[in-house]
Amino acid sequence: MKVTKNLSAIGERYSGLAESTCCLSCGGAVNYAQARPGEVCVDLGSGRGQDVLRLAELVGQSGLAYGVDVSEGMLARARRTAQKLGVENTRFVRSELERIDIPDGVADLVISNCTINHAGDKQKVWAELYRITKPGGRFVISDIYCLEPVPKLYREDPKAVAECWAGAVLRGEYLDAVAEAGFSQVSVLEESAPYPKGEIHVASFTISGVKPAPRSCCGCS
Repeated sequence: MKVTKNLSAIGERYSGLAESTCCLSCGGAVNYAQARPGEVCVDLGSGRGQDVLRLAELVGQSGLAYGVDVSEGMLARARRTAQKLGVENTRFVRSELERIDIPDGVADLVISNCTINHAGDKQKVWAELYRITKPGGRFVISDIYCLEPVPKLYREDPKAVAECWAGAVLRGEYLDAVAEAGFSQVSVLEESAPYPKGEIHVASFTISGVKPAPRSCCGCS
């Protein structure tokens, strides 16, 4: 029930912001992503679709850029923009992060900006991210973490979670979830100074990592 309420609050908030011009992210994952021609890319929490369109341009017609979002308003805005610009190598998918509606092993690259903090089960999100990524594929994720635990009063408040702070977890907990999912070569690309958000202090960072490629029976990659 709590998950459903959170998703409803998130969808309502971001559908309402779909036609606004305000900035909705806490980082610039796409700036570090280095998408290459022919790649399949996925943007989790794609919002109005700006980063999806940028990825689509970088990967070219031989590649594909997916946008995944839970907000119908955001997806509608993104589809209209892609159609208006004549960008055909995009797909916009309505999906929860804990059950991403994309097949296994599709993505060469997954990006996200300030989205995973909204999820109730972040370990499941990272497992899903691992599932949709090709062996040898990579992620670049910008998100927030908290410097002290979020009080229960706010952690269980769908509106506060939708406002992009009450769903945050501690830095160590965040990175542990990434490692537990199976990613390697995890590194922090940028990190902000702490700043107040609601009743706590948070910081934003951009991290990257790789899904290990399977090794041969002789131990060679």
